[in-house]
Amino acid sequence: MLNIPNALTLIRALGVPLFLYLFLIADQPVASFVVLALGGITDYLDGKIARALNQTSDFGAKFDPTVDRLYIAAVIIAFATKELLPWPLVAAIIARDLILFLEIIYQKFRGIPFLEVSFLGKAATFNLLYAFPFLLLEEVAVIGVWCFAAGWSFAIWGITLYFYTGIQYLAKGLRKPKIL
Repeated sequence: MLNIPNALTLIRALGVPLFLYLFLIADQPVASFVVLALGGITDYLDGKIARALNQTSDFGAKFDPTVDRLYIAAVIIAFATKELLPWPLVAAIIARDLILFLEIIYQKFRGIPFLEVSFLGKAATFNLLYAFPFLLLEEVAVIGVWCFAAGWSFAIWGITLYFYTGIQYLAKGLRKPKIL
């Protein structure tokens, strides 16, 4: 179970409380940026390494998206507390994830196989995980304007894909499996 990709995901998971400390308590936006950027890089690398080294696993397939959701939830709530994101948007993103969590429970009870993460779902998460670090650097002197524009560009595209894929997952997951 503990292979290179899962170890990278575990390291990424440990970045969640570190980010929260650096952002909310220590008020260190640049250090927070580094933690989020490293989280995004390890999210990319764990999948690539898993496929390249043939180290994919059921655990990794569930652990990786769970850590993604933890990152997204922690960051959006932390950003909202500092008024970088509006609370209604945060509530909508969390509601989307809760609905899909309930769908997973439904699938488990019905014996329906879980859906695999789609390419668009990965793209949505990718965009969100890359938007957040840029938004942290809005106040940095020379690059702040560029970071604000880049961050919101990634965020708008990521949020749009996040909701679109959420609707897709919900629709596919609630269909009855075809009996052969």
